[in-house]
Amino acid sequence: MKCMVINLDRSPDRLAHVTAEFARIGVLFDRVPAIDALHRSEFAKTSSGLTPTEVACLMSHKVCWKIIANGDDAFGAIFEDDILFSEAAGPMLSHYGWIPADADIVKLETYLKKTVIAMKRTSVGRAFSVARLYGLHIGTAGYILSKQAARDLISRSLDAPADHVVFDPSLPSSSSKTIYQLLPALCVQNDLVCEKAFRLNSLLNEERLMKPRANSAPKRSPTEKIVVETRRIGRQIFDICRLRREKTISLA
Repeated sequence: MKCMVINLDRSPDRLAHVTAEFARIGVLFDRVPAIDALHRSEFAKTSSGLTPTEVACLMSHKVCWKIIANGDDAFGAIFEDDILFSEAAGPMLSHYGWIPADADIVKLETYLKKTVIAMKRTSVGRAFSVARLYGLHIGTAGYILSKQAARDLISRSLDAPADHVVFDPSLPSSSSKTIYQLLPALCVQNDLVCEKAFRLNSLLNEERLMKPRANSAPKRSPTEKIVVETRRIGRQIFDICRLRREKTISLA
């Protein structure tokens, strides 16, 4: 299975980091030069509401999707250059025989936040399992994409950040796919787990933080708090009835 890493030409430090990570787990990868928002002034003029870096990130992932769509393998793996792998990642990335036959996408990453997955798990060997992913689980630092899903994504008109395009069930690009979460996850973004001195700063997150923020929401009244909590409990009951549950995905 081809593993691709998206990396900006002006980020040799991140390339060195991800090269060391792949060497540590004994897996080869192909570098895919990222599209750089600094050199694409037209990205600042889009009407989608995306920041220039979000547009560039989406277009960079689209380059990888095209490689998978035109390649010989049934699946390809896409990574961003700030990932940290678990020790068990190597054998899982060496082949794709463990991937469910009906899978369009397999999320390999955890964002360490709660999401909704199916209660039913299917063992895929080496103490790993997969479960259907039904909730929003942002982040596109590590995922596997099928050839057919890649063809579908590149045929769509997309106007959302890459991680929402792939993993936001409220969007047609994601809701139309059979998506699995690998349990536990194989990788996590560096800045989510490393101390500040050892973090790789996220250009995307930095730009998102610079976006104008809407005025803070007014404080909820006691009645409004009861309504919100009632809805939350109702969603949980609804998920249980559909054999789904909320879970924070751990790292292997």
